[in-house]
Amino acid sequence: MSILVNKNSRVLVQGFTGTEGTFHASQMIEYGTNVVGGVTPKKGGTTHLDRPVFDTVDAAVRATNANVSIIFVPPAFAADAIMESAESGIALIVCITEGIPVQDMVRVKNYISSSQSRLIGPNCPGIITPDECKVGIMPGFIFKKGKIGIVSKSGTLTYEAADQIVKAGLGISTAIGIGGDPIIGTTTLDAIQMFMNDSETDGIVMIGEIGGNMEADAARWVKDHNQKPVVGFIAGQTAPPGRRMGHAGAIVGGASDTAAAKMKILGECGIHVIQSPADIGKRMAEVING
Repeated sequence: MSILVNKNSRVLVQGFTGTEGTFHASQMIEYGTNVVGGVTPKKGGTTHLDRPVFDTVDAAVRATNANVSIIFVPPAFAADAIMESAESGIALIVCITEGIPVQDMVRVKNYISSSQSRLIGPNCPGIITPDECKVGIMPGFIFKKGKIGIVSKSGTLTYEAADQIVKAGLGISTAIGIGGDPIIGTTTLDAIQMFMNDSETDGIVMIGEIGGNMEADAARWVKDHNQKPVVGFIAGQTAPPGRRMGHAGAIVGGASDTAAAKMKILGECGIHVIQSPADIGKRMAEVING
């Protein structure tokens, strides 16, 4: 079992023939992801990586029945690419693109909210269900199948968490890198709720960072609805106030969105808070195995 993607997902690559799209699509295909085609305007009717290329998402969906898209489109055009996918009925849209203007994402957020599509990202590593489907840029070999869900704002910490979980003798049901921009499609709470409802996820790793209130929102929901153990880590524990750390959304605006404040809230809500990412696997194994 998994959430959002599995071996039956039919994946479309937007920006298919560009350098980034080509490289990561090749990696996804090698991993075993069912990449059914790609979109590059004015290159429709050609083939790339032995897959058909289309001028539009609509044409691609009609020809391939794709239900997932991954976007490697430059920032200036990425918002339109997301909305084109949603308009074409793509159920899950994963946007890897970094640097999309905030005003563009405001438009996207409003548009997506009135559609049936779910957006992951932007500025994220994507999503992976081990041994079934990789829709993103993560190193697939790190992820081994199991029953621990991972949701993270940080790409590199997603990989670290996966490595720690595997080394602890556990495995991963699905891992989601939700992205670190101020405006994103799928929140920490959204992911936590999906994992809680997944019968084959036994525990959840939640990795957050300074700035914003997503982790606190998720923690309060966990306190009221918890069915499974959650291990939490907050990055940016040494960040000075007002200083951005890594992501555009990782800036402390007040006392409530510092790492210390978030860790306090998580602990009060019954989440197993750790001080270092090196302890993720060990702590999860402790709470899972009793």
